[in-house]
Amino acid sequence: MGLEDLQHNFLTGRLEDLVKWARRNSVWPATFGLACCAIEMMSVGAADFDISRLGMEVFRASPRQADLMIVAGRVSQKMAPVLRQVYDQMMEPKWVISMGVCASTGGMFNNYAIVQGVDQIVPVDVYAPGCPPSPETLLHAILTLHEKIRTGELTRRRRTEVPSDAAPETDNGWVPEPRHPLRVSTPL
Repeated sequence: MGLEDLQHNFLTGRLEDLVKWARRNSVWPATFGLACCAIEMMSVGAADFDISRLGMEVFRASPRQADLMIVAGRVSQKMAPVLRQVYDQMMEPKWVISMGVCASTGGMFNNYAIVQGVDQIVPVDVYAPGCPPSPETLLHAILTLHEKIRTGELTRRRRTEVPSDAAPETDNGWVPEPRHPLRVSTPL
């Protein structure tokens, strides 16, 4: 019987699994509530839904202390540079949840003043649909993000925006992998 036949425990577990577990259970959100979806986001932190059981009990006011941005509501063209600045100030690894149809696609505001999808400004990991999405939908999106963190690789880097005519940057033969955002549906 070799070591590969042993079940993993705290002595024989992989360091990568430990780091993934720690990251998944200590995601600290930076709030970016812009409209009515922000009310639903606030209710997730209240006693009825209590995201503190997921290790997210404190919404951070400083982007330097947060690693998850929940964009809740419509993003105007004037707010887009501020959103990007907050995202750039967040520590790595960082994740983004787009909450509601206004943040995801512009919603009913199909005009020049509203950004038609926050993914034009920051890369989005999970989309939470609804107008506004219920707190259960946001919890489902958070749990989907947790699963994505659990199954991801530590060494995987976030793909940077590269113009289509330029070759992707390489680092000793490494080519960045494309990101695949998850779209979640309303839980039953």
